[in-house]
Amino acid sequence: MKNIIIWTSTLVVGAVLGWLGIEWLNALLGFIATVYTRLFQFVAVPTIALAIITTLSSLGGQKETGRIFLHTLTYTLLTTFAAAVVGLVLYLVIAPGNLPAGSIQLSSVEALPLQDMEKLTYYDHILSVIPNNVVEPFAKGSVLSILLISASVGLALAFIKKNENVETLIRGIYGLQEVLYTLIRSLIWTLPLGIVAFAAQLSAEVSAGVAVGSLGKYVAVIMGGNLIQFFVVLPLFLLARGLNPRKVLNAMSPAVLMALFTKSSAATLPVTIQSAEARLKAHPQVARFVLPICTTINMNGCAAFILVTSLFVMQNGGMVLDWSSMLLWVLIAVVSAIGNAGVPMGCFFLTLSLMAGVGAPVGVMGFILPIYTIIDMVETAENVWSDSCVCAIVEKDSARPVQPLNVEEDLNPDFAF
Repeated sequence: MKNIIIWTSTLVVGAVLGWLGIEWLNALLGFIATVYTRLFQFVAVPTIALAIITTLSSLGGQKETGRIFLHTLTYTLLTTFAAAVVGLVLYLVIAPGNLPAGSIQLSSVEALPLQDMEKLTYYDHILSVIPNNVVEPFAKGSVLSILLISASVGLALAFIKKNENVETLIRGIYGLQEVLYTLIRSLIWTLPLGIVAFAAQLSAEVSAGVAVGSLGKYVAVIMGGNLIQFFVVLPLFLLARGLNPRKVLNAMSPAVLMALFTKSSAATLPVTIQSAEARLKAHPQVARFVLPICTTINMNGCAAFILVTSLFVMQNGGMVLDWSSMLLWVLIAVVSAIGNAGVPMGCFFLTLSLMAGVGAPVGVMGFILPIYTIIDMVETAENVWSDSCVCAIVEKDSARPVQPLNVEEDLNPDFAF
C-alpha cells in the first residue's frame, strides 16, 4: 500500500507541475526525465546480455531450456495475434472515416523525421542482425544482435568442458551481474523523482494542445484496442492458466508504470526483471531468459498500431480493403511487429515504410505524428504487461509454479522507496 500511495502521489504532483506551464520548471523536469531515460537505457543493454548469458550458461545444457523457449514463443505469437485481431474488429465496428478531401498532401511527409526512406528487404533485415564485430551491436543498442551474441556465449559456456578458467569466467560474469543489479536497485529507489518529471512532461504536452479532430475515431480504435488487450485479453490468458490477473498486475506494476513514461520496453527491462523476481517470485532462470526475449519480439501494441494505421492510411488512399486483404494485413502486422527494431518510434517508422512500399498516401502519417507520443506510451505499457503475462504463464508451466505476491506482507525491501 505504501508504494501505491507514493506512485500515485508522484503522478499527481508531476501532472500539476506540468499543467502550470512554468517554462523554466518544465525545462528542468524535462532534463530530469531525459536523465532517467538515458540511465535506464544505459543499464538495459548489459542487462539483456548478462541475463541471457548467465541463464543459458546454467540452463543451456538442460532439456528444460528448449521447452521454456517454445512456450515463450507460443504465448508471444498468441498474444500478438490476439492484439492484431482485436484492432481489426474495433476498426470494423467503429469504422473511422476518411480525412477531408484535399487535406492529404505529400508535403506532409517532408515534416516527418524520416526524409530518405530506404526500402529494406527481409534479407537485408536478417543481415543487419548478424554482427560483424563485437563492439557495434552494444554501441548501437541493437537488441536482436545482442541477443544473438549473448545466446551464443551462454550456450558455449553451458556446453564447454568445465575447468578452472571457465569457472572463473562464469563467476566473473555473475559478479558483473550483481554489480549491475545493485545499480538498478539504486535507480529504482530514486524513481519517484523520475516519475514526477515524466508526468510533468506528459502534462505539459497535453495542456499545449493535442488536436485529434477528424482522427477521433482512429484514436478510439487504437486506444480502445490497447485497453481491451490490456484489461480483457491478457487477463483471460492468465485465467486460462490458473493465475490471478490482479495479483500479477500488482506485482508487475512498477515495470508497467515505468514503461508508460519511458516509452521503451528495452529501457524498462531492468525494472521488469526485478519486479518479476522480487515481487512476482518468478525463478531467476525463467525471468532472465523469458523477459529479454519478450522485450525483443513480444510487441502486442505495435502489431495493433501497424494494422490499424495501415488500414486507415490505405482507406484514405482509396485502396480496396476486402476481407482477404485485411486478414493478410493481420499477418503482415504480426510479423512486422516481431521483427520491429527496438528504437524510439520504431512502429511509426516501420508503418511509414510499409505504406510507402504499397503506394499508399503516406502524408496521412503526418496527421498521426502529433498524437503518437500518447499512443506510444500506452502501447509500451501494454507490451511490458504482455511480457509480464508471458513470463508468469511460462513460470506456471514450468516445474516451479508462480507464487503471487501479497503486496501488503511480502514486499521486497529493495523496492521500498
